[in-house]
Amino acid sequence: MSVVLEPIGVIHSPFREPVGMPIQPRFATGVEGEAEIFDEFAEGLADLAGFSHLHLIYHLHRAGGYSLVVTPYLDDVPRGLFATRAPRRPNPLGLSVVRLVRVAGNRLTLAELDVVDGTPLLDIKPFNPAIDNRTGCRVGWMEGRVEGGGGIADDRFVDDHR
Repeated sequence: MSVVLEPIGVIHSPFREPVGMPIQPRFATGVEGEAEIFDEFAEGLADLAGFSHLHLIYHLHRAGGYSLVVTPYLDDVPRGLFATRAPRRPNPLGLSVVRLVRVAGNRLTLAELDVVDGTPLLDIKPFNPAIDNRTGCRVGWMEGRVEGGGGIADDRFVDDHR
């Protein structure tokens, strides 16, 4: 089986390298960037301006290779890859919930952005708290980590084979 994904645009951010950038939108307060949607997909942006937040799905193009056991950000214990949000994965897809500031033509101004500049954007979906929020969630080993964590990427997942 083969899966082929076509980018619908590119994400522009102030982060040229993964090291030093926020590891999740929660830690990206005050960070703005934009998504440039390719012309052939721009018509699909109709009606998006009414939403305050978006799910961005993107290709982690700077992540190469993977290990099924990793020591994730916010922890110092090796964990199973699928119990983490580590970027180096068999299918390196990223998912972020960001704030939509403005839609202007084929450009979306975004806030709380935790993505490396030049990242290929695969899809956009509107965030809807009536659908997306859940109560009674368990967060496994991550319990209490986000509130006290630093939230900035170090070099543990840097791919030196770009």
